[in-house]
Amino acid sequence: MTSIGGAEMVDWNLAVATATRLVRPGPEISREEARAVVAELRRHAKASEEHVRLFTRMIPEGTEPEDTPVLVVDRAGWIKANVAGFRELLRPLLAKMESRRSGGPGGAVLGAVGGKVTGVELGMLLSFLASRVLGQYETFAPATRELPAAPNGGGRLLLVAPNIVHVERELDVDPHDFRLWVALHEETHRTQFTGVPWLRDHLQGEIQTFLDETDVDPMTFLERLREAAQSLSGAGRPEGEKGEDGGRSLVDVVQTPAQREVLGRLTAVMSLLEGHADFVMDGVGPEVVGSVSEIREKFQRRRAQGAGRLDQALRKLLGLDAKLRQYKDGEKFVRSVVEEVGMDGFNRVWTSPNTLPTKAEIAKPAEWVARVHRKAE
Repeated sequence: MTSIGGAEMVDWNLAVATATRLVRPGPEISREEARAVVAELRRHAKASEEHVRLFTRMIPEGTEPEDTPVLVVDRAGWIKANVAGFRELLRPLLAKMESRRSGGPGGAVLGAVGGKVTGVELGMLLSFLASRVLGQYETFAPATRELPAAPNGGGRLLLVAPNIVHVERELDVDPHDFRLWVALHEETHRTQFTGVPWLRDHLQGEIQTFLDETDVDPMTFLERLREAAQSLSGAGRPEGEKGEDGGRSLVDVVQTPAQREVLGRLTAVMSLLEGHADFVMDGVGPEVVGSVSEIREKFQRRRAQGAGRLDQALRKLLGLDAKLRQYKDGEKFVRSVVEEVGMDGFNRVWTSPNTLPTKAEIAKPAEWVARVHRKAE
């Protein structure tokens, strides 16, 4: 634990306990049906490997990338996995905050508030997210007894069974098709990281650069965390009232000019990864998912609408609106490039960090084609 003024800054165990206690219960389902869902998701995850490999052509035939485990989890399992990931990824930032505890802005207040309050607030945010995530490839997942990961700090693929069942019922779509469709998206992420050996280290380096450039203001960060937690409890600002920050997200509040440059590169990479996964799941879909068109139409409508005013406010605060734009912009980029130069031509994007698209190129795919293809020719 990192501490400030003698008090733990984040009580991670309390964050897990709080999120697990507050997360919404999953859909009503019998034990037998639950076992059948888990078994089917595992089968779909396995089948998706071959579908994604054949469609993307990212992994040469005859080669076997590093294997990563596929875990079908409930909401509590997703919470535990992500707290472990956050703790690992934020360790340098928390150490930096700890080094500035004496005389730093907000240090004394944070020491007084202590890690238990921060842990509760983090737990409240995770409880909100835990009922919404369908699946996730954990890139920086530390292995635990309950949640294994690939060796040497590799990742793991999580499929959140109760959330998948909830959404398939809400959309009123074929459950078997929907489960395979979700598995295709998440398997694409696994293929991206297992098939491109340098990608994980590159992404981790960018994130650490972002954190290293943080002009740490613990009090400001804590205030934003508390604002998010208050929104969950209905104790936020009155309707229609806006703060001086104009509704920035938690990511926005810690940006310096140097961070904005890093964040631009990270945004481009994440747009590529998310858009590529969407492109693949729909590209493979017609061959193996009979109702893919109906699923996509209903799912896109659900994405755009959100679940109400509170949901929309929290999506903005947590930066989830930006993630939705990443799906849309990234998918357009991938589709445009594939149409222009074919799948093998698009796959040049995985050659090195220098061939990744910039944020500007995500919006203008022709510029990426001109830089990577025309210049090479």
